[in-house]
Amino acid sequence: MPITSITRRNLGLAVGATAVLLSAGENTMALTLTERTQPVPEKVSFESGDGFVVANLYLPEGHDPSRRYPAVAVGGSLTSVKEQMGGNYAGELARRGIIALAIDYRNYGESSGAMRQFEDQASKAEDLSAALRYLKKRSEVAGTGILGICTSGGTALYTAAKDPNVGALATVAGFFSDPELVSKMFGGKEGIDSRIAASREARKRYDDEGVIQTVFAYMPNDKTAVSSGPNEYYMDHSRGGSVRAWRNEFAVMAWEPWLAFDPLAQAPHVTAPALVVHSDGAAFPDQARKMYGLLAGPKESHWTEGKHYDFYDQAETVRQAADRVASHFHSKLG
Repeated sequence: MPITSITRRNLGLAVGATAVLLSAGENTMALTLTERTQPVPEKVSFESGDGFVVANLYLPEGHDPSRRYPAVAVGGSLTSVKEQMGGNYAGELARRGIIALAIDYRNYGESSGAMRQFEDQASKAEDLSAALRYLKKRSEVAGTGILGICTSGGTALYTAAKDPNVGALATVAGFFSDPELVSKMFGGKEGIDSRIAASREARKRYDDEGVIQTVFAYMPNDKTAVSSGPNEYYMDHSRGGSVRAWRNEFAVMAWEPWLAFDPLAQAPHVTAPALVVHSDGAAFPDQARKMYGLLAGPKESHWTEGKHYDFYDQAETVRQAADRVASHFHSKLG
């Protein structure tokens, strides 16, 4: 398994500062949305766990502090940063009269964390809760909710299952894993056991030496990567691959918690009004249907058209999804 390594001493406090500089230079193309085509956000930060989260705050046009608005925290795909699909949707929600906060989870982007590129759903769920607490403190906020895109659709269920500040929930092209799907994706018991062994060995090396071993998060035809499909959004330097604050890396020590990612187990505990936006062309549509059936509260399903990555940045697909999501949040949080 090809592995690269970085050390904590090479990261330090410089991570946040350099990410600001590296986020410049994204390209745009016709009919493709990027975070840089959205309204200009305000950069904010707030405490979460033992560190802090950095986020881009998008306010509706003509924002009036004396009015009341729905407010939504937005999270994106595995390893993504706020300048990718999270920023696209946050900007589109702001255009539709919603205060929206696109976040960098801890250990990613500009947020804190020494264990860079480490996937941990407990930490991520707490970051979404911290984002809701930040939004709730604002005087113009009427109610708070979460929008999860791809992996964050699953992560949002972890938060919504426990946090009463989730007044409403929406997912777009969500990834809703469970043990059966994990087994199919990663070669059954043998594949899972080998990754867990590698995870524990990498964690020991991190604890002993401060070294973070990584593999590609996305790489076509690379079986050591987390995803070895075409991954055109990330491979295209006019799309997600153009966001230089994003790193195509996955910490090897994160295999064990990543393989345990089970949002379907959380769904029966989610009572907040939920909207599920998905398509047969998006990732694992049967998992989305299964998750929808398990939700315990009021729910709506918007089954539409589009390939998975269309929901990240293709203008028409994103805007249609944002219309539906905004309507949901206005009705439930307004």
